[in-house]
Amino acid sequence: MDKIKFPILSEINSPADLKKFPAESLPALADEIRSFLIDKVSEKGGHLASNLGVVELSIALHRVFDSPRDRIIWDVGHQCYTHKLLTGRAELFDTLRSPGGLSGFTKISESEHDQFGSGHSSTSLSAALGFAFSDRINNKEAFTVAVVGDGAFTGGMISEALNNLDPSLPFIIIFNENEMSISKNVGAFARYVSNIRSHKRYFAFKNRARTLLSESELGIKIANGLRRLKRKLKNNIYGSNYFENIGLKYLGPIDGNDIEKVIFMLEEAKRRHKSAVIHLKTVKGKGYQPAIDDPELFHIVYPTKLPEKTFSSVFGSKLLSLAEKNNKICAITAAMAHGCGIDSFEKRFPDRFFDVGIAEAHAATFAAGLAASGLSPVFAVYSSFLQRSFDNIIHDIALQNLPVTVAIDRACLAPADGPTHHGIFDVSFLSSVPGVELFAPISFASLEKILEESISSKSPSFIRYPSGCEDRDALSDLHYKNLYALTNFDTPEECDSFIITYGKVFSEAIKTSRMLASVGHKCGVIVLEQLVPYDKSSRALLDLISEKKTPVIFLEEGIKNGSAAMNIYERIRNHPKMSSRRFRIAAIENFAFSERGKTIYESCELDAKSLIYILKEEFYL
Repeated sequence: MDKIKFPILSEINSPADLKKFPAESLPALADEIRSFLIDKVSEKGGHLASNLGVVELSIALHRVFDSPRDRIIWDVGHQCYTHKLLTGRAELFDTLRSPGGLSGFTKISESEHDQFGSGHSSTSLSAALGFAFSDRINNKEAFTVAVVGDGAFTGGMISEALNNLDPSLPFIIIFNENEMSISKNVGAFARYVSNIRSHKRYFAFKNRARTLLSESELGIKIANGLRRLKRKLKNNIYGSNYFENIGLKYLGPIDGNDIEKVIFMLEEAKRRHKSAVIHLKTVKGKGYQPAIDDPELFHIVYPTKLPEKTFSSVFGSKLLSLAEKNNKICAITAAMAHGCGIDSFEKRFPDRFFDVGIAEAHAATFAAGLAASGLSPVFAVYSSFLQRSFDNIIHDIALQNLPVTVAIDRACLAPADGPTHHGIFDVSFLSSVPGVELFAPISFASLEKILEESISSKSPSFIRYPSGCEDRDALSDLHYKNLYALTNFDTPEECDSFIITYGKVFSEAIKTSRMLASVGHKCGVIVLEQLVPYDKSSRALLDLISEKKTPVIFLEEGIKNGSAAMNIYERIRNHPKMSSRRFRIAAIENFAFSERGKTIYESCELDAKSLIYILKEEFYL
């Protein structure tokens, strides 16, 4: 690290080092951290705006608490970069979000200061309560702190955890508000009272008065009367406070980018040794004007410019054009309008657009309700987030055979975000649900066609597609042999082996076929664009495979257990064309982790070299 540019930050390798610096140096440290993050994230990519907003909070947390004895649990974890800098990982930032490098989220295996892994929203309070109750059971003196953004409060798990919270626990919730408010906080007088309640002299007076009044029976009665009067006045000013109504001490709101105020409030909450909520207001993107002006755009920064046309944008444009002609089409998102490409739908048809917040389970059942009432709902969601709505898909959509269309974005491996965001489970869990159709378009044109057909369907339809753009080079080798299957051959008899696949990884199959062609081996590639119902895709495959007992590899960018490969093979293995035929499944058998110096496909052994190895070593070609 450049010690001239970062004189304070370069001296911090642990929270203990941070505690050695005088308080007056902390604002300068915050400036250094912002400069460091802007430099590194602009170069390597990552979540920028959210991290810039919590610099002072992160410093204050490690200044007041003793990690790892005290637990700091970050919701989502995409705002933990300063936390990582203060816990000895500054030198790893050149590897941020790269294969085998520093995770963009908290990760237990990475540091003792990452007490709980994250990546999905609204999990922090549930996990943090587990730590807090564990400490009580083990008679351990420690604090548990959960840092939760206002967006996470739209997730149902937060309410479930609050319902389970014991106010006597030394448990502190940092409610970080940077976009929306859940408290009634209106007018100059309310702001003035808020400033009084967050001032040091207010707490000093309050503590002295409490001590004095507790010394006599009359004083105790006076204190109780004042407490009731104060509560009544406060409710008139602020309205009923959700946190205090469930028995938690509420502190704030305060300026979360004022490090002195944040430290003081953390110390006050710590002194009480009971559960409390500290309400902070922070500026997302603070210190970097472009991120302040457009925090959504700078929520995540990519090291290279994204293509203008992606599967997400094509989906969004096609959905918008269909909605222009069909006023029954509604779009639903769980706080991912921009990411899923439907922000333009929101602007054009605000009455038919629904952002339900970080509540995927609700979104699925809400879509079912819309469908049951005669509308045509389309729920756009990332594959790794769809997992949260599995019960609702079974119980509310499929069981009732309701025509809901689910557009599954990012249905592929996500090397930058890592295991929490890999879209590799949707095929496996959707394969177990009766009565659904599951599609996997590999081109923009097929996505548009399948989306239009799905919206007209009478059954639940799921369309999975990857991030990024189509692989035009690989697509140039393929042509349609039947409705939803493509091949790179004209007749099956010309092929010496076959690779069956679907989704983004088809590019590796084409690469394999080209490499083998250079040595005189014809490898036929079959790409499926419809998987479920499997009886249909299995019949299509049998029509495309030769009578010759040439070996077959089923290549799948998904988890092996319950996979398309297993389901299809179960249906075709006793067919005369398949008997005695050598068949292998190349799929993911564990959580997918990337390795330093390898692509994600190489790490998962789904790359062309791995496929050729299977053909050569296992099939003796």
